[in-house]
Amino acid sequence: MHYQGDYYRGYYMPTRSIGSDPMERVVKLASEKAVVIFSLSSCCMCHAVKRLFCGMGVNPTVYELDQDPRGKDLETALMRLLGNSQPVPVVFIGGKLIGAMDRVMASHINGTLVPLLKEAGALWL
Repeated sequence: MHYQGDYYRGYYMPTRSIGSDPMERVVKLASEKAVVIFSLSSCCMCHAVKRLFCGMGVNPTVYELDQDPRGKDLETALMRLLGNSQPVPVVFIGGKLIGAMDRVMASHINGTLVPLLKEAGALWL
């Protein structure tokens, strides 16, 4: 996993300055890599979705919002984007919003997740 904007192996890795609008920042960050997960380090569902992708051989970029100084603003933007009160985990594949854990698992179960990952260049098999 690629961790952005948090402590990884003892080093703080700040995210690049992208602008002051949190929604703009979410869209920009989500479009930079094939698979992007917005997460909280203490969230068990976030951990489960990260493990799902790693188990499939996908190396997602993870933004731990509780470790980002502007993470609360991003959480609020994600809640607006999803239209609910549970802001994480939120998954983007190929810059497109997939959704929270329920949508990711539904896509995995119905067989549409792997084609999305292949199309985004996150899987080659």
